[in-house]
Amino acid sequence: MNWWGKLLGGGFGFLIGGPIGALVGAVLGHNFDSGLKKLQHESTEDLSPGAQERVQATFFTATFATMGHLAKADGKVTNDEIKMAESVMAQMQLSAEQRRVAIELFNRGKDPDYDLKAVVEQFRIECRRRTNLMRMFVEIQLHAVYADGHMHPAEKAKLEEICGYLKFPGFMLRQMEILVRAGRTASGQSEQRSSNNSTSARSTTMSIADAFALLDLDSSAEQPAVKRAYRKMMSQHHPDKLVSKGLPPEMIKLATEKTQHIKAAYELIKQHHGWK
Repeated sequence: MNWWGKLLGGGFGFLIGGPIGALVGAVLGHNFDSGLKKLQHESTEDLSPGAQERVQATFFTATFATMGHLAKADGKVTNDEIKMAESVMAQMQLSAEQRRVAIELFNRGKDPDYDLKAVVEQFRIECRRRTNLMRMFVEIQLHAVYADGHMHPAEKAKLEEICGYLKFPGFMLRQMEILVRAGRTASGQSEQRSSNNSTSARSTTMSIADAFALLDLDSSAEQPAVKRAYRKMMSQHHPDKLVSKGLPPEMIKLATEKTQHIKAAYELIKQHHGWK
């Protein structure tokens, strides 16, 4: 049985415990007990903290609940924010039941008593220093925040709070913000691209300053340093590596899009300097 079956069966809620386990149990309701009985007999599996399937279930749960919490941060949930959540679900190609769970988690996150600190800190512990996976979590939240075209001060404060719980330095949020904004612009211009100059069109969606910032570089960086930074960023967002560390396989398309924008930044810098 894959992680989806176990999550929908309810057993993960018992094994994970804490606020994330409570969310799973509350959302799945009466399915929890029957799923738990079946899962308890699967004693040969490693479902301790850090196990891939357990991290996948935790990622999914924390992602949609926190997305709902951020959508409510500015006092109201807009149609654009709801559509963004639905877009993520569509990209993941969720089944009807999986979609129901995701929507319920989103709604739970909007509750006034949603404990953001507890959920995010538990997610960090479950990830066991998988920094790249935690970055992806924040980037998905940024996508949701920018669904209505801008970031509200209350939403920015919440994102800074989340990064603090994940123990991310301040510059990382700025870096991820650039990546997400570049992706949104590129998506908006996608219909205008031709198959022959797609890389060039993507490159025009961000400034040269943003391209350097995305790669965490000063504009004076030499070609070898730029190449190293590019390879590092590509490695951090490599879809297969992320899935092996606990990213739900259904989210692989989101990770793939990130690598396209990183490549666009690298190509823009090379074009700017005339490098081959």
